[in-house]
Amino acid sequence: MLIVDPSMPRAIVQERLDAIFRSMERAHFTDARHAVLFKPGRYDLDVNIGFFTQVAGLGALPGDVVIDGHVHAEADWAKGVALVNFWRSVENLEIRPKDGSDRWAVSQAAPYRRIHLRGDLVLDDGGWSSGGFMADCRIDGVVRSGTQQQWFTRNSTIRAWSGANWNMMFMGTAGAPATSFPDPPYTNIPTVSRMRDKPFLHVAAAGDWQVFVPAVRREAEGASWATGLPSGRSIPLSRFFIARPGMSALQINAALRRGLHLLLTPGIYSIDRPLRIDRANTIVLGLGLATLLAKGGSKVLTVADVPGVVVAGLLIDAGEILSPVLMEIGPRGSRRDHRADPISLSDIFFRVGGANIGNATTCLEINSHHVIGDHLWIWRADHGDRASGRVHVGWSESTGDQGLVVNGDDVTLCALFVEHFQKYQTLWNGERGRTYFYQNELPYDPPSQAAYMAGTTRGWAAYKVADHVDDHQAIAMGVYANFTADPTIVLESAIEAPDKPGVSFANITTISLGGGKGTIAHIVNAAGAAARPGAIKQILVRYPVP
Repeated sequence: MLIVDPSMPRAIVQERLDAIFRSMERAHFTDARHAVLFKPGRYDLDVNIGFFTQVAGLGALPGDVVIDGHVHAEADWAKGVALVNFWRSVENLEIRPKDGSDRWAVSQAAPYRRIHLRGDLVLDDGGWSSGGFMADCRIDGVVRSGTQQQWFTRNSTIRAWSGANWNMMFMGTAGAPATSFPDPPYTNIPTVSRMRDKPFLHVAAAGDWQVFVPAVRREAEGASWATGLPSGRSIPLSRFFIARPGMSALQINAALRRGLHLLLTPGIYSIDRPLRIDRANTIVLGLGLATLLAKGGSKVLTVADVPGVVVAGLLIDAGEILSPVLMEIGPRGSRRDHRADPISLSDIFFRVGGANIGNATTCLEINSHHVIGDHLWIWRADHGDRASGRVHVGWSESTGDQGLVVNGDDVTLCALFVEHFQKYQTLWNGERGRTYFYQNELPYDPPSQAAYMAGTTRGWAAYKVADHVDDHQAIAMGVYANFTADPTIVLESAIEAPDKPGVSFANITTISLGGGKGTIAHIVNAAGAAARPGAIKQILVRYPVP
């Protein structure tokens, strides 16, 4: 962790920032983790953000920390292609670029949160990019999406938006373009029905450190801080157990049993038994993409069926021994009503393979009711560290059945990314589920059609709503095939769901990537044309089809 104070000499701070960036610019699968935290004040700096780096202000409001310069993500290291610019974040700053424009050229797991940018924002670097997520921001200029294939923007204010490719969604965002799907592919919902913004670390005027936990907002429009500090509570850092890499799950659980909240500093934590969140209103906050690595087939984190728990800012890795579940929200059979004080998950990312051999049946299982999810990327690796020879990718080497299973009722997920799993990418068993923006790539590596069959059905749907469900809605969805191991493979339907009046989908795109490597025969059930060689992109505006 680097904590920056306005009294520190500018040259020394810039040198430290540049050194961190040089070490992380290409560090796609490193074990290094960094959090750069700016105390309130004004700074004349250039902050270039590489892999596994979080940059955040420590003010109560974004304007308490002002950067006169750029705070940016580039893709120079990949000749402008930002398709794998993952695992980084910028939060809680006011940015004043001297040339009037900044760049955030990223793809998945790279949140842009609680930012006041006094200028334009460019979301690409010339080559393809596959983001992305922005929330609780004010952009005084134009957001230019460029090559971004998809993007989700929530509870923000922008002067204007320029650009679109496959799937751009806006919720509660002033200045965003109106719904015009599919040409251009914009989806706009004027409010967010319920949301708790991510907690953040800050330094109060008296100098004491606190974590601010925003309250749940309902039918929310615009940034939470537009008229000052939002509703919520500040918790003194003295009420947190500050974990460091090398500490055991046994030590951390002992602190949780004493009633402490949990702050995880940057690094890798080997978890041989689940971290147990059993107390209502517990806050778990990771800094610098703190990473929990499953050991011995363990779950990594479990949350009891209690209200108000917040888990935010974590990267969760499967280990070599199969874990049936990596993260469990509520035990199976959970029944309690949490609508008044829901459990919330913000910036939670999963990896199965890539950095190491990983095996997990399910990454995230949500059993509690009324859970809110705000930016989840659940990834079975399609690539690894080729430079070092540690690829750790393969149909039988790093395995995962499902990314997400939802058994709870009234679960709302915004910005859900699930990719490359070997059975259903997302399986939804609960009632009244709502998904706002979904991005999925199917697995690249099924060796044959015979290896990729759901019984007698060709392939496993990217989004499966169970037959018994009566009420479900999802909007702004993209499902992409890239069956590189066997391009003759066919997926029968991108989305499978019961044909019932309460089950509906809208604004869906399917694509056969790579010019037609594989076929998605239908979009929802038997509706929608095939995305295939010669007709690689298909859309469906609504289902059931009128």
